[in-house]
Amino acid sequence: MRRVRYESAGGPLFVEEVPVPVPGPGELLVRCAAVGVTLPVVRKVTGAAEPVPLGGEIAGEVVAAGAGVTRFRPGDPVTGLCFGHGYAEYALLHEGMASPVPDGADAVTAVALVRSGLVARGALEAARLTPGESVLVTAAASGVGHLAVQLARALGAGRVLGAVSGPGNPEAAAGRTKADFVRSLGADGCVRYGDGSWGDPVDCVLDAVGGDLLTPALAALAPHGRLVAYSSGGGTVQAYDLLVGAKSVIGFQMALIARGRPELYERWRQELWRLLAEGALKPAVHGEFALEDATAAHEVVTGRANLGKVVLRP
Repeated sequence: MRRVRYESAGGPLFVEEVPVPVPGPGELLVRCAAVGVTLPVVRKVTGAAEPVPLGGEIAGEVVAAGAGVTRFRPGDPVTGLCFGHGYAEYALLHEGMASPVPDGADAVTAVALVRSGLVARGALEAARLTPGESVLVTAAASGVGHLAVQLARALGAGRVLGAVSGPGNPEAAAGRTKADFVRSLGADGCVRYGDGSWGDPVDCVLDAVGGDLLTPALAALAPHGRLVAYSSGGGTVQAYDLLVGAKSVIGFQMALIARGRPELYERWRQELWRLLAEGALKPAVHGEFALEDATAAHEVVTGRANLGKVVLRP
């Protein structure tokens, strides 16, 4: 089978031929039809001291199951988070990280919706959003961000804003800027990171960027506002910035929910598919790339040029 690998920090990425892996206890062997490209995985290529497997979000069909697997069998369509080699024609997926894909749903939709949607849904839950409150989503055109904008509206937010990087160059495929794209999702407005003001204060900020952006993100909060940080970008928060407005910063990681609250994970997953069926949630795919073009896919994500999800098609 073909899979993508790299040998030193920064790449280059290349495709190699390797044997199809054998599922161990509790594992599924999945024939991958779609693989999601995410910023945390892209950062591993440049940031990890040693090469690591390029894992992440996959969707496809179960072709074999290891000992002890009870929820799936060969032929079942699944999606989930792969911690091993996921940029491949076949990948191993632990049963506990796998979710069934409903009849009629395709793999690209599944990989664009489920994991990113779960992160967005969990971040909104961590923010304790109540109907009528206002929400600002950073990286609002990203795979997670564009779903968070729509989910905030579906959960009853009174005002939804997006924040995006730079002026937003028009994308060849869509002919739209990031701001145009975010507004098309149902956002009431869109600001740029460099703007002097992000407008009227909001009750909740969902931050996927971190770093230097934490300061303006906190400043965008109204008194008693909540910022949910789910970025791998790090950053520092000054205690005084919290004290003066009685503001809160909440960390969120989806993996903790998947491991410790499987019933909640499942409920959110079903909610995502329901909202999709009702037309309240529409995952966007920026582009589909072959495994041989994984470097180009990474460049889109690194440059934050994507409008929605970037997908590999093995």
